[in-house]
Amino acid sequence: MELKPYLAQKAGSVEQLLNDLVKEDGTRLTAAMRHSLLAGGKRIRPVLCVAAAEAISGKAAEAAVWHSGCAIEMIHTYSLIHDDLPAMDDDDLRRGRPTCHRAFDEATAILAGDALLTLAFEVLGNLPGADAQKCLAVIRRISAAAGPRGMVEGQMRDMAAEGTALDAWALQEMHGLKTGAMIEASVASGAILADADPESLSALIRYARKIGLAFQVADDILNVEGDPEKMGKAVGTDQLRKKSTYPSLMGMDGAKAFAEGLVAEALDALIPFDKWAGPLRAIAAYIITRKR
Repeated sequence: MELKPYLAQKAGSVEQLLNDLVKEDGTRLTAAMRHSLLAGGKRIRPVLCVAAAEAISGKAAEAAVWHSGCAIEMIHTYSLIHDDLPAMDDDDLRRGRPTCHRAFDEATAILAGDALLTLAFEVLGNLPGADAQKCLAVIRRISAAAGPRGMVEGQMRDMAAEGTALDAWALQEMHGLKTGAMIEASVASGAILADADPESLSALIRYARKIGLAFQVADDILNVEGDPEKMGKAVGTDQLRKKSTYPSLMGMDGAKAFAEGLVAEALDALIPFDKWAGPLRAIAAYIITRKR
C-alpha cells in the first residue's frame, strides 16, 4: 500500500479530534497546551492505535479507538514539553516552532504538560461506545507504559546515563522504556478496543516492541544525519550531551543494519494477518526511512 496518503488522512483526523478535545478558551494554559499539541508531527502513536484496531476488526476504526489514540498523543506531547525544559534537554525548537517554555515560560510549560497528561486520562475514562471493562484495560495498559515502570523511568535512565557509555543491553532496555513502551501501548490499545483475541494481541505486541526499538534507533541516526529543516529540531545534540546512542555503540552502518533487522522481525509478527494489516507493515518500513 502507499503509506503517504494513509498517514496524511489519519493524521488529519487526529488533528481535528485533538482540536475538538482541547478547544481554545482564551486562557494562557490552554494556549500553551494547544501550542505544543497542535504543532503537527508524525502522529505515529495514534495512527498505530487506529491501524492495529483495523487489522483486528477488518473495518474502519470506531470512535473509541480514535479517542484512545488522541489521549496517547496528549501523553506523548506532555513528555516532549517536559523533555524540552531547561532542567532536562533545554531545547529551543520542537516540531519547527519554539518549545513551550520558550513560547510562554517555564512554569506555564510545566503546567501545560501536567494538564495534557491529566486530560488524557479523562478522555480514556470516557471512550465513546466502549464498555467499562475495555476502558479499564486500556487505562491500565497506557498508565503502566507512561509511568515509573515505563516512559518516565526510561527518561530518568536517559538523563542519568549522560556521559556514561552504556552497553547494548542497557541501551536497549532504556529505550524499551522511554520510547517503546508507549508505542506498544498504542498498538495494544487499538487491538483491545477491537476485541483482539489473546494470540492476535500477542503478535501485535511483538510487532510493536520491534518497531518501538527501531524507531529509537532511527531517531539516533537522524540526530547525526538528519536535516534540521525537515526535522523541526536541532541535530547533533546527543553527541553534545555525551549520550549513549546506537551509532556511537555500533557505528552508523551497524545501527542501520540493526534497525533493518528489527523491522524484518516486526514484519514476521504480522504474517498471520491479512490485507488490513497493510498499514502496519508500511509503517514498519517507514520508521527507518523517514527523514523527521
